[in-house]
Amino acid sequence: MKKHKYIIAAAGVALAMSVAVSSCDYLDIEPEMKVPEEQVDFTNTSEMYQAVSGVYAIVRTAGCHWPVNLVTVIRDGDVWSGRYDDQAEMVTVGCNYVYNNSHWAFNDIWVNHYTIIRIATEALKSLDEYAKYITNEADMKKYLSYCAEVRTIRAWAYYRLVQTFGDVTILRDPDQTDLQRSDKRLVYQYMLEGDLDYAWKYGEKLRPNEMEHIGAYTAYTARMIAAKVYLELGDYAKVEECTNDIITSRKFSLYPDFYQLFKIPGKLCDEKLMEVQCTDFGMGSGDIVDTGHFFILGGPGITSITDGRKINGWGFVGYTDKFLNWMKARGEKVRATTSVIYGGQMTPSYDFVDNAANSNNTNNWNGKWYVPMSQITPGRYQYGCANNVCVLRYAEVLLMNSEALVRQGKDGDAPFNLVRTRAEMNPITGVTLQDIIDERRMELCCEWGTRYADLLRYGLAEEFLGPNGWNPSRAYYPVPAEQLNESPELELPPLTH
Repeated sequence: MKKHKYIIAAAGVALAMSVAVSSCDYLDIEPEMKVPEEQVDFTNTSEMYQAVSGVYAIVRTAGCHWPVNLVTVIRDGDVWSGRYDDQAEMVTVGCNYVYNNSHWAFNDIWVNHYTIIRIATEALKSLDEYAKYITNEADMKKYLSYCAEVRTIRAWAYYRLVQTFGDVTILRDPDQTDLQRSDKRLVYQYMLEGDLDYAWKYGEKLRPNEMEHIGAYTAYTARMIAAKVYLELGDYAKVEECTNDIITSRKFSLYPDFYQLFKIPGKLCDEKLMEVQCTDFGMGSGDIVDTGHFFILGGPGITSITDGRKINGWGFVGYTDKFLNWMKARGEKVRATTSVIYGGQMTPSYDFVDNAANSNNTNNWNGKWYVPMSQITPGRYQYGCANNVCVLRYAEVLLMNSEALVRQGKDGDAPFNLVRTRAEMNPITGVTLQDIIDERRMELCCEWGTRYADLLRYGLAEEFLGPNGWNPSRAYYPVPAEQLNESPELELPPLTH
């Protein structure tokens, strides 16, 4: 049977061996640390969660690998690659919408997310094996909840693929040989019916910070992903329903300090519906659980004014003058201080930001990825060290709820103004769609390509990005050349039913 590169992974089921080293030990397990299926004692249902642990681990590594981050955030006209001297082709991708399907980063994104999907599917098979030996209601409830977590992750991986490539393959089985792509609406429907509805039904109705395995994804994580999918599909009644389910649970609230929300104090707070967890175990040396350089990608050099310690990032990802001028014209203060750090200036946390190495590079960076030196464990010198990666948060739930209400002719002021108030911006009466897209632009800047998706959704991409070379044929990145070489059927028109 022919194997295709984008679904190739090490043989065997991704069952992780336990590494009991911290309160988040279930997330510390690399998927490579697995045992062959025939050596697993499926009768020992107390070890069921090991199958889930490997899925979280691959999200942290493959899902947050630095090229995934870079290629995701540079398409919206507000952000650019930030550097000409390294990975220069990213400038043409992000600023001129010239795509080379042979570029390794496109293949990296494709492979990484299908690897998440494959490992999630294998984990579900393993959980089913454990389920054969379940003899009590409590273990059955855990089994269903664990399946819900894995299905939520798998749905998220599909969502990321669609946002990046548009029409993609639905991989129903890791050994599947028919890899013809499906229309993105079919992929969305598959996610909803196959994974997200299940996760809402059987997942824990808790915050991630309330879970037995702290930070694990819950029914509300799945519900937020579903709301984002329905937003793409234009089903605003369902967006309202999904976001209302989250809001009326009264489980979530906006973290009061927007600046610290993205730093160590904001880890696992009540605003976070999905984080990728990292830790240095509070130790200045030794093992660290980290992403694939997610934060270091967009970090400048930082020097602590208080103790002289210094760390360096790679210096990618800068905001455009267009965005900075727009932000200043709005009178943004709280979000401006958090979202942008400038070369040659001091941060509110008394760190000095280095100037760019030369005039061809950016001299401002995404402050949401910056962790103050005072919060980094002494002995560690990695940019953003030990911070969690924020993926989904309650502020976007409120803004989606507001948009769904307004699009249905209802009053969307209340959820919208909760977000405004936290940012110390004046409330708005009679919120419009223009108000919402502007608020999303500011609140969610440089977060997972959200602005670019909004431009496509609102039909504004031509207006905002056309002068830079964008056109509808470039709305999504091309299927990587390496995948086309392996699977020519990927060039066929996508399935529509």
